Amino acid sequence: MGDYSKALKYYEKSLKIKEISLPPNHPDLALTYNNIGLAYNNLGEYSKALEYYEKSNKIYEISLPPNHPNLTTSYNNIGKVYRRMGEYSKALEYYEKSNKIYEISLPPNHPNLAISYNNIGEVYRRMGEYSKALEYYEKSIEIKEISLPPTHPDLAISYNNIGGVYDSMGEYSKALEYYEKAFKIREISLPPTHPDLAGSYLCFAAWYERMGDYTAALKALQNAYKIQQKIFQEGNPAFASTFSWFGSVYRGLKEYSKALSYFERCLEIARKTLPEKHPYLGLDYSNIGDAHRLMGDYERALAFHQKALNIQENVKCNPLDCATTY
Repeated sequence: MGDYSKALKYYEKSLKIKEISLPPNHPDLALTYNNIGLAYNNLGEYSKALEYYEKSNKIYEISLPPNHPNLTTSYNNIGKVYRRMGEYSKALEYYEKSNKIYEISLPPNHPNLAISYNNIGEVYRRMGEYSKALEYYEKSIEIKEISLPPTHPDLAISYNNIGGVYDSMGEYSKALEYYEKAFKIREISLPPTHPDLAGSYLCFAAWYERMGDYTAALKALQNAYKIQQKIFQEGNPAFASTFSWFGSVYRGLKEYSKALSYFERCLEIARKTLPEKHPYLGLDYSNIGDAHRLMGDYERALAFHQKALNIQENVKCNPLDCATTY
């Protein structure tokens, strides 16, 4: 993994020189703004990433023809940040802008189209629109299975995502089938500390937790956490999901104080890295409220569930999350 803080320093040095020596709409400036945005994105500083991606995009829209490949990259980057910030409608808007260019300018089996369909599917999944998510994920996998070798890591991403949709739809045997397909590819094609391997372990942990096999879920979580500790700095947003699942598993084991501790660690990271109305914060508050309820502290439980509802009722998120909080 790259040292994004160090990269950021060099990009900023480069930017100072370019801002002095180049006209304000020069494409080289756009590239540097984009690189700075990418560094901030990888550091989990999404509002700063968005600021620089938008600076880059403004230049590209002025200086490039409307179907230029750099515009698709720019739209995708902005879409990705909005997705991570939980602003799914905006994410979808930018992903669809990018997709329109791809569909006009690329052959129908081009790998970039597969990535584009996957991105749109991911937004629909997070919005709880599973049939649409599956439709786009399947468009993506059809292209990848034709254009990529059978152990390519991008195939694993698609299999994992399809597994996630089936998991959310309650079709657990299909979910496991796709999770295992993804994991087999990742074991062969990726280094042992790659974050996508950690992602596979998290999916297995979630699946085992739903099946009530908490011992297997804990083992999978520990495998994910070991990888993350080797590649991410403390406080990285990637840890939030892991801590949340630790909390869910300990809740299932009726170890409520441990569950609460992990839910609070998740919330601590989320508060630092996400906007205050992000749907994931709503889930975090709901989980903490549930832990307090199970420990008999109903006053605190109610306070946290109210915080969760204040978010969930005012953002476009998965409607099942609201139902759980109610």
